[in-house]
Amino acid sequence: MRVVVPFDATTPKTRLAPVLDAAERDAFARCMLRDVLAAAAPLGAVEVVATSPVDVDASASVRVDDAPLSAVVDRAVAETVGAEGAERHPLVVVMADLALATPDALTHLVDTDGDVVLVPGRGVGTNALVVRTPDFRTDFHGTSYLDHRDAAAAVGTVGTVDSFRLSTDVDEPADLVEAFVHGGASTREWLASRFELVVGDDEGRVRLSRR
Repeated sequence: MRVVVPFDATTPKTRLAPVLDAAERDAFARCMLRDVLAAAAPLGAVEVVATSPVDVDASASVRVDDAPLSAVVDRAVAETVGAEGAERHPLVVVMADLALATPDALTHLVDTDGDVVLVPGRGVGTNALVVRTPDFRTDFHGTSYLDHRDAAAAVGTVGTVDSFRLSTDVDEPADLVEAFVHGGASTREWLASRFELVVGDDEGRVRLSRR
């Protein structure tokens, strides 16, 4: 089974600019990537497709490709599921900001039936998917989950995974609370070295505050 993790190594996590400067966003994105790779390692061969070179541990390989995300994933589908004259294998795509991902959550994803299996993210995005048919094409913009669901239904059966750990991507400052509490080791340690949990005056909501 091939696992692809797309990673923006150039200007990651720009929507976290209100709370993290550029150097912090880069370091934090790489911490989340490490946690995603650790969660994905039991699935099989893991490849990071990055917009520029990035160091990862020996459990994953790296390919540099600065093409748009849809083109990157469609190419991986063609290489893996649609390879002519070769045994076809499922392709698993996991976004690099799923800091809450665990091996169990990803195992549940790949064990779910469907020619295409989707994990919806908040805001109607697509956080992860499994592709078992060469006819599926991606469209990662706007309401990508709805677009992917329709595209998958047009070429085969569709599975959907409802998972707190896989549906929680870390894009906005408010998402950092979930990563602080439930994230992988690298993510939690990085955040805990800079932030602490506090209860705000506004309706008692929990937020992070700089140490």
